Amino acid sequence: MTESELKIIKSQVEKTKPENLSFGKQFTDHMFVMNYITGKGWHNPRITPYQPVTLDPAAMIFHYGQTVFEGLKAYRTNDDRILLFRPEQNFQRLNRSSQRLSIPAIDEELVLSYLKTLLEIEKDWVPEKEGTSLYIRPFIIATEPNLSVNPSHVYSFMIILSPVGSYYAEGIHPVSIYVEDEYTRAVKGGTGTAKTAGNYSAAYKAQERAAAQGCAQVLWLDGVEKKYIEEVGSMNVFFKINGEIITPELNGSILEGITRKSIIELLQHWGLPIKERKISIDELYQAYEAGMLEEAFGTGTAAVISPVGEMNWQGKKMVINQKETGELSKKLYDTLTGIQTGKLKDELNWTVEI
Repeated sequence: MTESELKIIKSQVEKTKPENLSFGKQFTDHMFVMNYITGKGWHNPRITPYQPVTLDPAAMIFHYGQTVFEGLKAYRTNDDRILLFRPEQNFQRLNRSSQRLSIPAIDEELVLSYLKTLLEIEKDWVPEKEGTSLYIRPFIIATEPNLSVNPSHVYSFMIILSPVGSYYAEGIHPVSIYVEDEYTRAVKGGTGTAKTAGNYSAAYKAQERAAAQGCAQVLWLDGVEKKYIEEVGSMNVFFKINGEIITPELNGSILEGITRKSIIELLQHWGLPIKERKISIDELYQAYEAGMLEEAFGTGTAAVISPVGEMNWQGKKMVINQKETGELSKKLYDTLTGIQTGKLKDELNWTVEI
């Protein structure tokens, strides 16, 4: 399969571009689709008008959840260029997720070239306003009509695009999070390192508990001892304790975030102390009691940096930095978004121009 085999079917109708952008509710005129059949491999890559997908009721995705997905963004610069942020990392992670879910790998370079073509067609959908972007959702679903409990022999790979507004409508601000010590997000050997659908729906119950306590996010502890910190919501998490930045080490159940990786590399580039290691909720609370917990923040594609202003653990509240955005959190947010949008020099060669 080569890039020249890509078929392009243009939409005859242009949608009205929305003025008020939410997250993931509006979609562009076109989408990318590619199919897989065992023995034939990935084939028939095409860009088509955005449209519903028809599946057999016995399609395996409905019954056994064999699916993986990714999330990345395209940004419009002040001089009207379109930039992607480390897209090769997303397709590498998609293949790692696929390996865990017994889904055939894609050709990362080829699929990236297809994405670039799709974005060239849809470039007018990349919004201009401060803080906005075009969210990109690649995903693979098992489509074979078969109720046998085995990996599918047939798959569809798709990329859809959605213009999104600023994650922070009124600027970056700290959130309150609830430490979950009953439900489990993932365990080593499970699917926590994969970006797959079931990981997210399994978190809804804990999110309901957090919301009932006035918290916006859940801080997950390890699934075995309920002791060591793993992630916050659907983001990785960092803590600044007595001048040192700490993030939970990748342990076989934590998703390897691309924003996480970028933050670590940025901190190293600045010469700041950053450690990937185990950190328990008890250690964190002791640091708080000693006045050494200076900042906490989550990292992910949607928010980039989400500062934590308060943590609720077993009825005890930790108020961090007077619920104000910390100096480091703000600097990281401004730097990373500055690189993504072309406002700052990309010294680490992270952006890809369309």
